[in-house]
Amino acid sequence: MAQFHPTITPESLNDKVILVTGGANGIGASLVEYCCQQGAYVCFGDVAEDAGSQIARSLCSSGSSSSPRAIFQYTDVTDYQSVLGLFDLALRTYGRIDHAVACAGIMEIGNLFDPALTLETVREAPTTKVLDVNLTGCLYVARIASVYLRQNRPENADRSITLISSVAGFKESPGMFVYQASKHGVLGLMRSLRLYLPSSTHRIRVNAICPWMTTTAMVKGVQEAWMKAKLPCNTPADVAHIIAGVLADSSLNGRSMYVEGGRGWEIEANMDRLEPQWLGEEPSRSLAQGQAVLGSGMDWAQ
Repeated sequence: MAQFHPTITPESLNDKVILVTGGANGIGASLVEYCCQQGAYVCFGDVAEDAGSQIARSLCSSGSSSSPRAIFQYTDVTDYQSVLGLFDLALRTYGRIDHAVACAGIMEIGNLFDPALTLETVREAPTTKVLDVNLTGCLYVARIASVYLRQNRPENADRSITLISSVAGFKESPGMFVYQASKHGVLGLMRSLRLYLPSSTHRIRVNAICPWMTTTAMVKGVQEAWMKAKLPCNTPADVAHIIAGVLADSSLNGRSMYVEGGRGWEIEANMDRLEPQWLGEEPSRSLAQGQAVLGSGMDWAQ
């Protein structure tokens, strides 16, 4: 893997308008704060209304700009109209949106394959909340962003969508059945969009972030054992810095950044480069020919 070194100059994010879901806690909150420190305007949403409102007040307390440095709105990413309302707020307040980041995510709920399940208890349908937040929420953000990021856009202006996956998006995480499926889905969504969205119609970059162990409330059950093992660990600020670097680099599209111990590593290029080795040279050639026929996938829905 190639290490990713974020290059963020004083001009990189200055005056950019960035929309963030899941921005009231953890990685999302760190990203909101970092982007504002870099001179960006941030419109962010979350279901944690008190925490989000407090962050927005804090970031706006010393600002002198005519537009608020940060604005917060209650946003449930499983509710399409709620996500739409956040985009409306950003466009109404700032006149445009440069980058959208889908940060909202939750951890596994219960055990979908509990060995205590019986012929009676298995009849009760499991919750879909983890899928709804982690994957459907990303779908909603990406779909709406594909339209809103094109509004009031100067010629050749950079626009991007960044989706937050996880190490569980490409590496097994035993016991996290629904969480892992949802994070695999986020990478699948990015890969399905990376040829489609940069086309002449949308001209929008799309990338994914795959953090490893990060010190948020989501990992409190395993954090002590992790620290005792002296394994690499991210802070939310570490991951936010990598995300900001991806936003700032207009050359990046279709990349997945694995983040461990505060360092970023791009994983997509090597997967493609080594495909003839892990898939086989002949099937790899055939696959490449088929992908060329499919192009950007515009004909699937016909």
